[in-house]
Amino acid sequence: MKVFRSLTKSKALQENTFDKKVGQRPGYLYVPDNAHQPRMFLISFDEDQIQEKEYQDYDQLLHYFKTNPQQQHWIDIRGYGNIALLEKIMADFTIHPLQMEDVISDYQRPKMDTEGKNLFFISRMIMFLPDHCLDDDQISIFTGVNYIITFQSDYEDCLDVLRNRIRSGKGIIRQRPVQYMAYAIMDVTIDNYFPVLSAVGEYLEELEDALFDHPTKKQLNSILNMKRELLKVRRIAWSERDKLNEILRSDNNTIPDEIKIYFKDVYDHVVQVLDIVDNYRELMGNLTELYLSNVSNRMNEIMKVLTIISSIFIPLSFVAGVYGMNFSRENPDGTINYLNMPELYHPYGYVILLAVMFLILIGQLYFFYRKGWLRSF
Repeated sequence: MKVFRSLTKSKALQENTFDKKVGQRPGYLYVPDNAHQPRMFLISFDEDQIQEKEYQDYDQLLHYFKTNPQQQHWIDIRGYGNIALLEKIMADFTIHPLQMEDVISDYQRPKMDTEGKNLFFISRMIMFLPDHCLDDDQISIFTGVNYIITFQSDYEDCLDVLRNRIRSGKGIIRQRPVQYMAYAIMDVTIDNYFPVLSAVGEYLEELEDALFDHPTKKQLNSILNMKRELLKVRRIAWSERDKLNEILRSDNNTIPDEIKIYFKDVYDHVVQVLDIVDNYRELMGNLTELYLSNVSNRMNEIMKVLTIISSIFIPLSFVAGVYGMNFSRENPDGTINYLNMPELYHPYGYVILLAVMFLILIGQLYFFYRKGWLRSF
């Protein structure tokens, strides 16, 4: 299961296409120059056998599909960099241009559309980047009578576990209609959220430990960035929840009732994802408060040190200031005034003054220690 994505991996549709489509007709197809060239995979199966192949020629893929109507077919298209191919698929499988526009836009929210007996779903999978950011990719799903078509912008996805289930023949996936396959794809996509969120949880624990040891502004920025990333996940999960709720409440008979119960399981998983995301967002609020509290405590400790130092020098400065006053020893008539700091003329006056100041210092330190103000140093 693909959970982590290389930071250097380029997304096929990274370029913003909004400005390219402004004023164009509905259903206008546009792909950026850096879009991946499509890779076409076909998995055809029934209860007894399976055929899997990557095709370079779309006509060969279509020929095999049409000559084996007794099998179920999973057509997996990865990459959008060939509009002519996409238009052929639209024509051969009766895909509405507006739906194909949603497919290659790659920024659609999760949703469901119906077109006669055909269904159209959009799901989004998330991945964890090495720089502790989250990335998301769109998976578009079309279902027909005996086929399911998936579109993805990138070559990597989280569906290998599902392909392995089909290859091994374990479970009931090869015995169920294609709507069950659509459920299985959504189920794997949503289940992939949990290891990603688990990695996020471990990262938040590391941040929490670091905040206790030595809080820095970089850690606060990391918390705020992850909070924004989880807000994106929350928006996606809410849209997934709305989509699944629409599936469960739909009166369309295209999805049999015995299949809808499986979608209820995916719905429950989405609710769990939302709970985890909300818990993480609350945790990040607590981490932010912890950072501010630790910074405030550090500032208080600094102020405490400065206050103690100032308190020590206040009486010493007072003593030094008193003996720094410039009083004349002689009166105007030339007589001696013995009241004007006679100790200044004592042969040991300077030593005595230093001793007094030292005793004041020792007394203050003892007083601060008894009060417990020095025990944190």
